[in-house]
Amino acid sequence: MNVVEEKIDDLNAVLRVTVSPEDYQEKVNKTLKDYSKQANIPGFRPGKIPFSLIKKKYGKSVLAEELNKVINQSLHDFIQTNQLNILGNPLPKDDEEVKGDFDNPSEFEFAYEIGVSPEFDIKLSKKNKFDYLKVEIDGEMLDKEVDNLARRYGKLVPAEEVGEKDMVLGEFAELDGKEIKEEGIKNTSTISMEFVEDEKVKKQLTGKKVGAELTLDPRKVSKGDTDMAAMLAIKTEEVADLKSKFNFKITEIKTMVPAAIDQALFDKLFGEGNIKSEDELRDRIKDDLSKMFSNDSDRAFSQKVTEQLMEKTQFDLPEAFLKRWIAASSEQEITAEQIEADFENYRNSLKWQLIQNKIIKDNDIKVEPQEAVDYTKGLLVNQFAQYGMPAPEDQELEAQAKNVLGNREEANKIYDNIYGAKMLNYFKNTVGVNEKELPYDKFIEEAYGKQ
Repeated sequence: MNVVEEKIDDLNAVLRVTVSPEDYQEKVNKTLKDYSKQANIPGFRPGKIPFSLIKKKYGKSVLAEELNKVINQSLHDFIQTNQLNILGNPLPKDDEEVKGDFDNPSEFEFAYEIGVSPEFDIKLSKKNKFDYLKVEIDGEMLDKEVDNLARRYGKLVPAEEVGEKDMVLGEFAELDGKEIKEEGIKNTSTISMEFVEDEKVKKQLTGKKVGAELTLDPRKVSKGDTDMAAMLAIKTEEVADLKSKFNFKITEIKTMVPAAIDQALFDKLFGEGNIKSEDELRDRIKDDLSKMFSNDSDRAFSQKVTEQLMEKTQFDLPEAFLKRWIAASSEQEITAEQIEADFENYRNSLKWQLIQNKIIKDNDIKVEPQEAVDYTKGLLVNQFAQYGMPAPEDQELEAQAKNVLGNREEANKIYDNIYGAKMLNYFKNTVGVNEKELPYDKFIEEAYGKQ
């Protein structure tokens, strides 16, 4: 067995594999002998079939199978031994035939093309300055959060007339001109004044009392086709063709009376005695918001560093080889046109993967198996908490975590998340970080661009 590398350029090479009879003959003969014991050929008793007949009937296919095994192993060993950093897998050279005679097998030579991963440097240092955007949690935001909590735990009570944030229950009836359509759509539903965006309609409803009737376009008191379909009790696909206006008769008005900001509310929200004043409540809300927004800050920061790395790190790829490899490895038939159309996305994805892998390798970033188990245990604890259930004992929790990691798809997601967190820490410790606090709207605009 002999493998020789022929370099074409920095990104492409050919591996020539020479296979001698001593590399395959013994295994081929053994397989054929096994066939002779099991084969069923008319005119011969099982186990009594002449070897020459078995060889004639099965020899080429067995030889081809054995050569394939020998070649795959030799290519793998050569790549590992010589530490070749390849992209994809070796592909048979499509403009060169196999050298050798399957009718009179002796020495064979096979040629395989490989794509080589490019050499490049990562240039990140404290000289690279990046803004780390943070959301400014001001008094106005805290006021809104306290108000939302009070409303969430408040109660609905009857009201005499419609206010700007009230719930209005009424009967919708489809109109034909100014009259109610005899076989038209009719349904009792609710309008939430808080979410009516059309100012003219909001003004039309405000101040009305129970029993009042008015003409409405249901599109202007609902949020999209699905919501409108539910409001009128019709199918979503019927909404597009519905041009009618509706008579709306108010049957009930309810207003929200917010809960008092007192100890009873604090205990209900955070457990007895854990929060003892509105100031402590605001501090707790501020802390919770800071933790929530920190995930957005990390994501935006990591994205900006990633974008600069992608822009500044320049290297070529063996594109012709990669296109061949995509076609050869695709589970479904794929055309050259399809590969070409999506190749830029594939190239960018591969480029980031190579950059990420180099950072991980150069900085010895690792995820130990127990780290993955502990991370998964944390995810499971959060899941139990969401359903109001206590987490199991540690031994059972660890067993469940290992079971989750036994699923390759889930394990890949978890390892990706952990590596992502470690990459984020690497970025924070490597580049220059300038913390910048912004109002929420400005934060969204600067972090993700205008929506």
